Amino acid sequence: MSLLMSRLRLARPSVGISARRSFSQAATKTDYAFAFDIDGVLIKGKRTIPEARRAIRLLNGDNPKGRRVPFVLLTNGGGVTEEAKAQQISDMLDVEILPEQVILSHSPMQALVPQYKDKPVLIVGGKDRDCALVAKKYGFNKAVIPDDIHRWQASVWPFGDPSHHSFSEETSSLDFAKLPISAIMMFYDSRDWGRDIQIMLDVICGENGIVGTQKGDCTVQEVPIYFSNNDIIWSTEFPTPRLGQGSFKMALEGVYKTLTGANLQSTSYGKPHATTYAYAERVLESLHGKVPSRIYAVGDNPAADIQGANNYGWSSILVRTGVFREPGNSSLFPATSVCQHVEEAVEWAIAQEEKA
Repeated sequence: MSLLMSRLRLARPSVGISARRSFSQAATKTDYAFAFDIDGVLIKGKRTIPEARRAIRLLNGDNPKGRRVPFVLLTNGGGVTEEAKAQQISDMLDVEILPEQVILSHSPMQALVPQYKDKPVLIVGGKDRDCALVAKKYGFNKAVIPDDIHRWQASVWPFGDPSHHSFSEETSSLDFAKLPISAIMMFYDSRDWGRDIQIMLDVICGENGIVGTQKGDCTVQEVPIYFSNNDIIWSTEFPTPRLGQGSFKMALEGVYKTLTGANLQSTSYGKPHATTYAYAERVLESLHGKVPSRIYAVGDNPAADIQGANNYGWSSILVRTGVFREPGNSSLFPATSVCQHVEEAVEWAIAQEEKA
């Protein structure tokens, strides 16, 4: 919690002011703001969507009224620190993005630190130990990963070996036969669905969360599970959408239901869940001095970006550069407006504000 509060109590920085790019020096304040998804809106994999640079310039003062408009990046991605993601997007857009402007899917999970600060928690997903390092930075002092359990006992998953890049001296001596796991937190997408589902089930069905034991009644769930997002699909540079963490969640739930006859209980963060939007408003308040009267959420995924914004009372703008490909508006989760790309979305929103 201390890290969460420190982020939200920061002195007000100038939002999006770039050392690389400095546009209008006007500081006319606005009473509206933007929340951009990243993948499918600003970038696609390692490629920058061309209109993204121009969209950010518009918000940095390069607009007819010379206004600077506050914004945050609100993504269901993660697996790295907010600082690392800010640097990545800054490099790709050639405009400085502050770490305080970046809200990853697991950023709101910092609120769980007081409950699990010094308890063993299983951190699932991401590359090598990256997510464990993020978790420890947040304050989860006893974070372990599936690779640690796999390395402890190879027969946990006999179809492969843990990555040698994930080795940690600190966790190599742990005896998981005596270590109760207090919670499971999925920070990012799994790199090995079969292995990770197996180990998660081992923890869920183990006595007091101890791997290698078996409860008498596996329908009684003692170990809580937290997912950082529920995206079924997401957009990369590949021409069609890829399966996301939400698909993994469904697979885990399906296996658990088949084995126990019970429904798996879990808590989810990320879009479209209200906790993530409440967190984003607090971040905007810390950047802007108050919560803006209107927030425009720009996204490419109707089920996540648009549904969440609509439910939370924000204005939603759906773009066609990512997951969404239908003609017209989304039939299931219609947006306030549909635009071809993020630059058009920003221009549309600014036009609405200027004529208001």
